[in-house]
Amino acid sequence: MHERNSTVYAGLDIAKATLQLHLQNVQYVLANNPEGHAALLKKIRAFPGVQIVCEATGGYEKGIVAALHAAGQPVSVINPALVRHFALAQGQRAKNDPLDAAVLTAYGLALQPEPTTPREPARDELRALVQWRDHVKEQLMRTVQTVEHGVPAYVARQQKKLVAHLKKQMAAVEKECQSALARTPLIQAQVRQLEALDAVGTVTALSVLSHLPELGSLNRQEAAALAGLAPWVRQSGPWEGQRHIGGGRAAVRRALYMSAVGLARMKKTTLGKFYARLRAAGKPAKVALTAVMRKLLLQMNRVLKEHALQAQAKTKMQPA
Repeated sequence: MHERNSTVYAGLDIAKATLQLHLQNVQYVLANNPEGHAALLKKIRAFPGVQIVCEATGGYEKGIVAALHAAGQPVSVINPALVRHFALAQGQRAKNDPLDAAVLTAYGLALQPEPTTPREPARDELRALVQWRDHVKEQLMRTVQTVEHGVPAYVARQQKKLVAHLKKQMAAVEKECQSALARTPLIQAQVRQLEALDAVGTVTALSVLSHLPELGSLNRQEAAALAGLAPWVRQSGPWEGQRHIGGGRAAVRRALYMSAVGLARMKKTTLGKFYARLRAAGKPAKVALTAVMRKLLLQMNRVLKEHALQAQAKTKMQPA
């Protein structure tokens, strides 16, 4: 407890070009580039026990977070919505870089967040490839839908060329996913374990693993909550509202959805029978599919956990 309380929390508001550091009630403005990262490290090293608290900014934080991790400096990357709600709870409605940095410092002092684990380059590569595949797939679907409607001949010809191009892009990125997977034996083994489950293909397994790297080390409640598949209670006194899922990692839910649809059609599988029972009990299709998604995620978590235990047992049995 003494060590935890001795931590010096420093808020860091990150923009595309600048970093706003709030350290020991002093504000510093630094460039968000390698030189600025080095200057920030120099400033915080003057104080023992500093832990940086920043927000996920959609990518602008990657460089400085990587630099902090490389230097062995603790950093907590927080969901921006949590920080904003914290600021509002403090009566702080105004918003600019210095204020945001100070709020992040206060967030650290009040809630003492755990440091964020360094990201694995292999998982980052796979996540980027999966995201690019999703982007190309969305473009392809929109283009195909446009071709299906009445458009001028010139537009139709250009759209058909675009469809052919996007299909080539899909094939290329899927091939690159396989190549990246072959370079990462650990993740490849996890994918193979997940592919053994009903209605789980390579793309689904990759999507879930890249967006939920903690899978296999979580309990049931944690896995469902991180994926946003745990229904939230809405109750006050005698009144009880309808429960809804929300929050969590939407990319994981999107990856699980099509597998759940496939399972709903596989009447002889365990989850197919589960879906049929829910529908027979009067549950709406979306509710039943969400329940199947949650069950499937828990199966994935259990399979990866068992795989990790088996790998550890094999390692112990090997002669020194």
